[in-house]
Amino acid sequence: MIVLAFDTALAACSVAVWRDGAVLAMERRLMERGQAEHLVPIIAAVMDRAGIGFDALDRIAVTVGPGSFTGVRVGLATARGLALAYRIPVIGVTTGEVLAAEAAAQPNDASGIVSLLDSKRGDLYVECFSPTGAARGTAIAMPAAAVGPWLATQGFAGSLLLVGDGMLVNETRESPARFCRIPDVVFPDPAVLAGLAAARVPSDAGPVPLYVRPPDVTAPAANS
Repeated sequence: MIVLAFDTALAACSVAVWRDGAVLAMERRLMERGQAEHLVPIIAAVMDRAGIGFDALDRIAVTVGPGSFTGVRVGLATARGLALAYRIPVIGVTTGEVLAAEAAAQPNDASGIVSLLDSKRGDLYVECFSPTGAARGTAIAMPAAAVGPWLATQGFAGSLLLVGDGMLVNETRESPARFCRIPDVVFPDPAVLAGLAAARVPSDAGPVPLYVRPPDVTAPAANS
């Protein structure tokens, strides 16, 4: 199976072409903004390096959030456009699922994995997972100071692995024995995303964005 996978949900633009567990080509560029301008050229360059045409793809994989509203929209719109043009099914995976899968592949004896993503609006998007990367509930948003106390109520028996770009924002530093940050698992790896997508069955409805909460936009007042 050949999968084109890309992520623009956080402060990066990452693309990979993956075939049966092997990465044929991959590129990641860190960027706070500008994914809309860079994603398609990066996809074209990675596809060219992989020597794969779009008609050879079996699936497209994309992160659906949580993350920046603009980044999530850019990724989904690009995935849908390619899917329509080339009749390729699209698989959506949450940002936290990709990070948790990467953490779960590393040797550990933790009781769970927690994805912490900086919303850039004063709080964190939090997703909890089992040690193997299986989701435990859905993503929620909460103030950074509330993360530690909230996690204490979630039934984890031992230490937790923390992943995502919100790792250093949270207020869990008072319990270093309970929380272990994985500093190299910050942005979703498109190769891991591709592997997750390859194992899933596409939905006829296609992926939908996971925004967690509405954007900070005020509707214009109606004309009187």
